Amino acid sequence: MAIQHATSGQPIALFGAPGQAASAQTTALFKTDHLEVIRLVLPKGKAFPPHKVAGDITVQCLAGRIAFTMEEDGRDEVQRQELSAGEMLYLAGGVRHGLVGLDDATVLVTIVLHT
Repeated sequence: MAIQHATSGQPIALFGAPGQAASAQTTALFKTDHLEVIRLVLPKGKAFPPHKVAGDITVQCLAGRIAFTMEEDGRDEVQRQELSAGEMLYLAGGVRHGLVGLDDATVLVTIVLHT
């Protein structure tokens, strides 16, 4: 079954159905040739393993708290940032990164896709 993405002009419930925020799941909200937006749900203690994508990204913490790690090529150290609800960060493409829920968290990830 294909993933149902939002269409242009369609409102998107970022926290699931009203009154059911806990039932929200990780999902790709929409994807075009140049952009992908994902709602990532991270329960406390759950990790999204280190990875990298070619395009620039933004990570916006909508609820809860996350730890975001970054590993720049050619550097041995891992940088760590904590994001709380209402905070966001930008990350250049090609940087290895990972996330872990410090509390139950919902984040909005935007990825610029290279075609």
